[in-house]
Amino acid sequence: MKPSRAIQQWFGCAAAAFIAVTAMVAHGAQAQVPKTIHILVPFPAGGPTDITARVLAEQIGKQHDVSFVIENRLGGGGSIASEAAARAAPDGGTLLIVAAGVLINPLLKKTNYDPLTSFTPLCLLVRSPHVIVVNKDSPIQSFAGFLAQARAKPGELTFATVGPATGPHIAFEMLKRRANVDITFVPFNGTTPAINAVMGGHVSVAMGDFRDVYGALQSGTLRGLATTAAQRLEQLPDLPTVAEQGFPGYEAESWFGIVAPAATPKDAVSQLDAWFQEALRDPEARSKLVRAGVFPTGVCGVDFAAHLRHQNEEFAKTIRDANIKAE
Repeated sequence: MKPSRAIQQWFGCAAAAFIAVTAMVAHGAQAQVPKTIHILVPFPAGGPTDITARVLAEQIGKQHDVSFVIENRLGGGGSIASEAAARAAPDGGTLLIVAAGVLINPLLKKTNYDPLTSFTPLCLLVRSPHVIVVNKDSPIQSFAGFLAQARAKPGELTFATVGPATGPHIAFEMLKRRANVDITFVPFNGTTPAINAVMGGHVSVAMGDFRDVYGALQSGTLRGLATTAAQRLEQLPDLPTVAEQGFPGYEAESWFGIVAPAATPKDAVSQLDAWFQEALRDPEARSKLVRAGVFPTGVCGVDFAAHLRHQNEEFAKTIRDANIKAE
């Protein structure tokens, strides 16, 4: 006996409704990254952090159906942008470019975010190693000579970086303690003034990012003593690392990463991770970043989270040991 037409229609409608509901549940289970993504940059337009954000946003936008809005949110040493990102909806629509300051600020003053719990780490995007330099006419000819002179004349040598309470300042204090030398720290409000001071003979030694000193090293205006990178730089193969000169494990670099607000859905995080890793592999994007003086890295997910934890521990110890205070 065949079922009646009414029963057939009822079963057909029920099956269609079940399929529709199942599709809706499956669609809802996979959070969608918004079509417009805001990237908060806590630094001025035109700098290496801003360039990094714009190059990668442009590359991702070309490959995927999304658009990016780059917002330069200045102030508070980066805290204003960080706090805004921490409060943003955790839907993948607001991201934050981070550097060492996102970790340093809460160690020195009260902030309305926790760098390890308020964000979901996406990727460590790029690095820029520090280089220790002297004036071309300086009697200091090598890193070993620099330390020898510091030990022979405690407190007389001066060492300039952007500071105080910055990544380079902390790197200097780490080196000072590892080498057990007494060197006078001279902070400058920017890397360029610090480099100009050593070029003008106003300070003994300076430390700047690769991008800030490479041209002067190539022209012979500055002499490099060492890089703080873990390995020698391809562009400066004759420049030794600090680590290979008696300080194994010593490493200090500027770095820029990208994070999302805490509780951003895992599938949205995975999608964003994949997009940024893909962009960092693109030859054109890589070339643009290297020309800006930063080197693509692409360490993402749990590895980037481990990097943040390690840096936070290292910074906290050095700030405590050196009694570094907020400016």
